Amino acid sequence: MAMSNIPEVKCGILSVSRDCFIISLSENRRKAIVEAYKKYGDLYEVQKTVENETDMLAAVQEAKDAGCNALVVFLGNFGPETPETLVAKYFDGPVMYVAAAEETGKNLINGRGDAFCGMLNCSYNLGLRHLKGFIPAYPVGTAAELADMIAEFQPVARTLLGLQGLKIITFGPRPQDFFACNAPIAPLYDLGVEVEENSELDLLVSYRAHKDDPRIQDVAADMAKELGKEGNPYPDLLPRMAQYELTLLDWMEAHKGARKYVAFANKCWPAFPSEFGFEPCYVNSRLVSRGIPVACEVDIYGALSEYIGLCVSGDAVTLLDINNSVPRDLFDETIKGTKSYTLEDTFMGFHCGNTPLCKLKKGGVKYQLIQNRLLENGGTPDITRGTLEGDIAAGDITFYRLQSTADGKLRAYIAEGEVLPAATNSFGGIGIFAIPEMGRFYRHVLIEKRFPHHGAVAFGHFGKTIFDILRQLGVEDISYNQPKGVRYPSENPFA
Repeated sequence: MAMSNIPEVKCGILSVSRDCFIISLSENRRKAIVEAYKKYGDLYEVQKTVENETDMLAAVQEAKDAGCNALVVFLGNFGPETPETLVAKYFDGPVMYVAAAEETGKNLINGRGDAFCGMLNCSYNLGLRHLKGFIPAYPVGTAAELADMIAEFQPVARTLLGLQGLKIITFGPRPQDFFACNAPIAPLYDLGVEVEENSELDLLVSYRAHKDDPRIQDVAADMAKELGKEGNPYPDLLPRMAQYELTLLDWMEAHKGARKYVAFANKCWPAFPSEFGFEPCYVNSRLVSRGIPVACEVDIYGALSEYIGLCVSGDAVTLLDINNSVPRDLFDETIKGTKSYTLEDTFMGFHCGNTPLCKLKKGGVKYQLIQNRLLENGGTPDITRGTLEGDIAAGDITFYRLQSTADGKLRAYIAEGEVLPAATNSFGGIGIFAIPEMGRFYRHVLIEKRFPHHGAVAFGHFGKTIFDILRQLGVEDISYNQPKGVRYPSENPFA
């Protein structure tokens, strides 16, 4: 399924020149970057070079008229401090600042641009004006190097644009005793994210209004095609789930309001299966594969984290419980000796069935075992059917979360690792995860900083990009799994 709920980035590059430097130096270096970037795609070249504030207004307007929603400000030489930083004020979108490296030691008189120095003044002036610009780890480079940096900026820009246009729609409240899904609203507004909170009863009323919707048959047929015969043991259940999928999609369109993008955080137990007649997990998995997260258990910051991962990876993500340890006998039989991980580096990530089919080794619709015990006395399942279950496919992952503390302070963690190619012998959408030094990370970050049990999972290594995004959002407390020998502040040095 195509991602239809994340921004498309059209990026431009705008060069600046200090009027006491040769303007052609900046312009020619800009052209070289555009040429070098062709291996990644198109980069709109703003023709107006900025030397003063009037130039700045014209150049920004040119970028807007061309449909650019992200912009690179390129210091081809030292650059004019005031106009170059005001670009970030007048352009409606993420702005990246980079600078030219000197090209040859044989031409350091007329060919020297001093952009290395100009970048310092640029940063200083951005701070004076309380403006945010994205500055890479080392923002000075040749045309080829800057083209690579600009390519790395694209998922950052996509995420920032997405958050500017995001509304998180909830159906709650959260289940009792799930205080881990605590979600102070003010930090979301600070990030530019809108929130719409609804009752689970509102959702039920809307669901019932979709009874006999003529579209149900086509959606159910699409579900059957996706699942295949083996993954679809309950074909009678598909119309109920199709009706729910249409309910959420219609609610999304009717309630976007002034926003462009939507994520959901919905209550899914204990009343849901009894009143709706199924578990919502499979539908949730289908929507996230289209770029529409539906976080379980009214986890608003889980939905936010999932959406960040969608924008970064351009691919489906999931939300999992950091659930259970790996039994030692299972570790010894299937993992030990095949990888360098210790038992404490591993854990099982689990949820009832929201992980998309495309991320499972082999999956199908089943029933929620725990809810079946509770609601159907362990008998033949009916209303507890609807989970999507299977072992998560092996491969690289990034486990991460952005969360607000109870007193409204944003903090986050990022850890790269992998899903191991080992059978879980368990139920749900589940996988054996391995993260280097996970045991210490679990104790001194997840427990110490009181993170909830839900973590977002992006399928690939995206730690660098997610870190850059969080910094750009102003998150100062970003934890990661410290390598062996590097002590956490709370770690006992004598242990």
